[in-house]
Amino acid sequence: MTLDPAGAADIALAAVEDGAGVATVLGVGAHRADAGARIMLVRDAEGRETVHGSLGSAELDAEAVAAGRVALADPRHRDGLRTLSHAEVYLEVRRPVRDLIVVGAGHIARPVARMGADLGYRVWVLDDRPDFATRERFPEAYRVVKADFSDPFRDVPIHPRTHVLLVTRGHKYDYDCLVDVLRRDPPPAYIGMIGSRRRVRATFTQLLEDGIPRARLGEIHAPVGLDIGAETPEEIAVAVAAELVKVHRGGSGTSLRDLERVSDRFFGEDAGPDGDPDKEEP
Repeated sequence: MTLDPAGAADIALAAVEDGAGVATVLGVGAHRADAGARIMLVRDAEGRETVHGSLGSAELDAEAVAAGRVALADPRHRDGLRTLSHAEVYLEVRRPVRDLIVVGAGHIARPVARMGADLGYRVWVLDDRPDFATRERFPEAYRVVKADFSDPFRDVPIHPRTHVLLVTRGHKYDYDCLVDVLRRDPPPAYIGMIGSRRRVRATFTQLLEDGIPRARLGEIHAPVGLDIGAETPEEIAVAVAAELVKVHRGGSGTSLRDLERVSDRFFGEDAGPDGDPDKEEP
């Protein structure tokens, strides 16, 4: 079945909105794949797959679908040219839409919302104060919601691709929202809460007293963010954004200088005349 660009775009948009991942393999005209021919592998949240389009042969289609599966399973996949056994193709992946729900619209929320949008999240901002929950303060947000913190997520969907960040103006509001998301099944992908070590410890103690299982505490990123010495709202937003990337992509959070040790490995006393003693490729 021939799949035109408009049809492919419609399929991809609908799929990612519904929580599915999409791998598209586009023929670039070399060998037996016609330029512009495409095949799409759609995998939903339950792992069910559907295939749309064709590269022109059953053999190429099977190879393309297999390559799409590998790409969808790899969080570090990069779009680009691939060579199948009989054709050169371009493989691209579109992930399901990820939501970032920023609960609280204060001074930290503003740079967090900006960075979240830059990272590709669909950003929601919630607050119970009409003067704070405004489009003018959060132009990058998908939605700005005047919420009631007694039922904060009434008009906001929570799903396995949701990332919840609690930065309200008061501990009580953070706590009530935290209990709400911890009792959801399935849980969100990420729960972060700002606070000092003392405040987090008190929160965890209260959670246990309120019947939250001990194992659930390990799911909470609190204090939130990576340790970069952040102090200003913008610096805190960078620390939070870095943690979100780490959760999504993987990685250690270690400084690349310390991880790679280029100075020591290639130019230190033990490097030898040929550079790295481990003989790694640069």
